[in-house]
Amino acid sequence: MTEESRHKLLKGNQFVDNQQEAEEEIVLNISLRPSKLSEFIGQKDVVENLKVCLTAAKQRKEPLEHILLSGPPGLGKTSLAHIIAHEMHTKITATSGPAIERAGDLIGILTNLQKGDILFIDEIHRLSKVVEEFLYPAMENFQIDFVIDKGPYAKTIKFNLKPLTLVGATTRTGLLSAPLRARFGIFYHLDFYSVEDLSQIIKHSAKTLGMDIDEEAAREIARRARGTPRVANRLLRRIRDYAQVLKINKINLEVAAKTLDELGIDKAGFDEIDRKVLKLMLESFNGGPVGIESLAASLNEEVDTIADTIEPYLLKAGYIKRTSRGRVATKLAFEHFGIKYEKQEELF
Repeated sequence: MTEESRHKLLKGNQFVDNQQEAEEEIVLNISLRPSKLSEFIGQKDVVENLKVCLTAAKQRKEPLEHILLSGPPGLGKTSLAHIIAHEMHTKITATSGPAIERAGDLIGILTNLQKGDILFIDEIHRLSKVVEEFLYPAMENFQIDFVIDKGPYAKTIKFNLKPLTLVGATTRTGLLSAPLRARFGIFYHLDFYSVEDLSQIIKHSAKTLGMDIDEEAAREIARRARGTPRVANRLLRRIRDYAQVLKINKINLEVAAKTLDELGIDKAGFDEIDRKVLKLMLESFNGGPVGIESLAASLNEEVDTIADTIEPYLLKAGYIKRTSRGRVATKLAFEHFGIKYEKQEELF
């Protein structure tokens, strides 16, 4: 065999190996995100309103107005941003508030966008004030102002941008400054999903992953998924691992319930940290009221972790409530842990 033919063979084998690796990577990283608005399950009011805005913008052949998406993590804000880009047939550039450290970083991103492109900024409330100031003229007039030189020679240069759509996502709407919030034309708040919607999402995800799951198993996972599609899909993947190892062909209620129990997810969808928070409130503070700082210090957790990740679902599900004096555990929380509930006075 000549050196040239050996080189071709090796190169061919390398190509085959690379192709196989790429195919395996695609299989391993199957995305469960919907790619079109018609595939998005749940958030009916948001989807219907967004459909009208998209249709109107396409008919006028104009970029969509700036959109602010808010709500707890894992409800589909990022998915909606990518769906908007897909429906508008434009490119999306995704970044996050903490990633844009300097105004120069933002200028570089904005000047590379074409007409109608989507700029998606996740956790937009974490933008620095300096970067935020640069966004104002970009959102309002599609211009950026930057200063060159210093002292008496300083002058402002205006740079025209192509019309773009900014899609911002935030879990903390209250932390957005009023000037930034006012520059968004469209506001959507995503709320926790119903068991029915989550059940549909789980069945669709199971089909994508090549799993066979029955209706009761899908509903059991949905009941324990904290009203969040991201959690539902994460639990589904863990159940798939369990079924694969035990060579179970079809996921039924028994398999789903047993796996979730072993993962430490109880009937209410609480994991270990949820139970720690509630037990602390019930046992150490007699159900409350207790401040969130006291909870965080007792659990050795960050305040933001409790406020952003744990508390929203507990509030929505009715296990705790906020009062002027702190967080208070409700009757549901006492009953969940089998503790006798003594009616507390209303706290104002």
